Amino acid sequence: MEAHAQEPHKLAIFRGLLKFKSNKQKIWGVLIFLAIITAIEVLLGIYKPAMFNGQVLGMKALNWIFIILTIVKAYYITWDFMHMRDETASLRRMVVWTAVFLISYLVFIFLQEGGYVANVFSKGFVKTDF
Repeated sequence: MEAHAQEPHKLAIFRGLLKFKSNKQKIWGVLIFLAIITAIEVLLGIYKPAMFNGQVLGMKALNWIFIILTIVKAYYITWDFMHMRDETASLRRMVVWTAVFLISYLVFIFLQEGGYVANVFSKGFVKTDF
């Protein structure tokens, strides 16, 4: 049996826009990127700017921003820290497509059910004793 030589990890992020010299630098780069996104989420959650209070597709724009930023963080955690970029294309598609469909489905369910619950409570919820 031949020993297969390991390919070196790819040392670029953002589709090759930012390149690093070592794995250690890349880990720090991705960590800093994720920390910046988290800081943005925290600041938006604390201050809740009025310009993001408008409704977009049945939900506040601020909530959509949180969902999108969370998906971006999940993507980079999976892609870089779980080394998904080094896997075969079919495995990457299987993992990513499953996650995309599951997240889309959950967002749809949360929006539908949340709208229903809000509608029930806004019309006056009446408890019934049986």
